[in-house]
Amino acid sequence: MQQFSNKEIAELKSRIDQIHELLANRGDEVSVSELDGEHMDRLQTHRPTPLVHQLLYSIEIQKLRKAHFADMDMSGACWDMMLDLMLAERSGRQLSASDLATGAAVPLSSGLRMIASLENAGLALRYLDQNDRRRTLVRMTETGRDKMVSFFVKSDAVWGQNMRPISAV
Repeated sequence: MQQFSNKEIAELKSRIDQIHELLANRGDEVSVSELDGEHMDRLQTHRPTPLVHQLLYSIEIQKLRKAHFADMDMSGACWDMMLDLMLAERSGRQLSASDLATGAAVPLSSGLRMIASLENAGLALRYLDQNDRRRTLVRMTETGRDKMVSFFVKSDAVWGQNMRPISAV
């Protein structure tokens, strides 16, 4: 922890008093030009950058997902599986249980447990492949589709409210 001299503490206190006085006299209309260069640099480094907005957006989406899928843990591999199922449905493809486990980067045994939890929540359905009865296919249920679509509608609203281009980082 950095130790400050009495002189440095007195200077900081004086500067804080000046800022308080400016704020008291003007409300939030403090002119940045009234602050010296060092203090102005400090203020500018704490302004949200596009990257900070992206991070805040990611946190908001994580909170939204937890609230939207309150009855289930929709993070990590389970979330990846739901994304894969939705994409497969939109692309007209079928996915096997092993495809989902591989896509979510989990062992097949873990993937099967996750698929079972998606099935128990009414979001996915397992069935035998009619062309190869050794293979189990998985598809999203209508409830799963509706939940995913409504999540992305809400996600779009959060994006519109909070997102700024990250290209300026």
